[in-house]
Amino acid sequence: MRTVTRLAGFAVGLAAVFGTTYGIGRVVDRAPVVEGRHDGDAAHATGEHDETTDRLPGGLLVSDRGHTLQPVDAPADEFAFRIAGPDGQPVTRYDVAHDKQMHLIVARRDLSGFRHVHPELAPDGTWRVDTPLAGAGQWRAFADFTPTGGEPLTLGVDVTVPGELTERPLPAPSTSTTVDGYTVTLAGSPQPGRTSPLTLTVSRGGQPVTDLEPYLGAYGHLVALRRGDLAYLHVHPDGAPGDGRTRPGPAVTFLAEVPSAGSYRLYLDFRHGGAVHTAEFTVVAGTPAAGTPAAEAPPTGGDPSGPAPTGGADHGTPGHGHN
Repeated sequence: MRTVTRLAGFAVGLAAVFGTTYGIGRVVDRAPVVEGRHDGDAAHATGEHDETTDRLPGGLLVSDRGHTLQPVDAPADEFAFRIAGPDGQPVTRYDVAHDKQMHLIVARRDLSGFRHVHPELAPDGTWRVDTPLAGAGQWRAFADFTPTGGEPLTLGVDVTVPGELTERPLPAPSTSTTVDGYTVTLAGSPQPGRTSPLTLTVSRGGQPVTDLEPYLGAYGHLVALRRGDLAYLHVHPDGAPGDGRTRPGPAVTFLAEVPSAGSYRLYLDFRHGGAVHTAEFTVVAGTPAAGTPAAEAPPTGGDPSGPAPTGGADHGTPGHGHN
């Protein structure tokens, strides 16, 4: 099945502030920094559904379509939250999407850290998971879910983990990255406002990987975060395991439409050898705003034994875990 996530236009949203102490960090919510142009007025902090919020990418609002992401107190080694429904009560019924009822994605504000995990739902509507926040810094947590009888939603909230904070520069675009002994190359470049194919090819030891294993109902999952405000784009491959036409590698093609020109960080999850691996890339869509560098680190190459580079991406940071 072909799934295309379309995001058209965006605006600055989010003005509510949470002062809740939460696990090892402090949960806050702030107006996101937007890299690129504005389409429309700022979204209401109340999260009321209107034409403005229709144009917002996912993850910029803590409240949308009557649903609100509410952090709750938790031990230092745990991350916990609820989704409040239109009646103000915790939602306890969710549809399964990509084999899970809830996808929790966290990323550091400087895009140097990333985790994709799946919390467990308690009867009272609380979601709990071992904390995915790895180290001090400003993190953005995204809850990606579909309430039963409702629309798919992605809500976001900032979480501050105390400690010495050192901001890391965004890696430069390149065409290849290595992770856990695998080489992943990217072909294609996202274009604002129109669908663009992005093909990621996996090899190991110089040989193409032709036996990728299904992960959450697909041969790969791709998350894109826009530099600056961390607007969230979650896309899935063109095709699915068992559809009679989709091969289990080495190439996985995604169809994506980014909402604006600028720099994006891509995170590809794929399963092979019984483990999930995450390959990271930086890409530039369109022409970034004047004075905004596409990246700040020197280019890095991939494993020379892998296939020839064919696209625009960067050398990611290996070793991100999943559960």
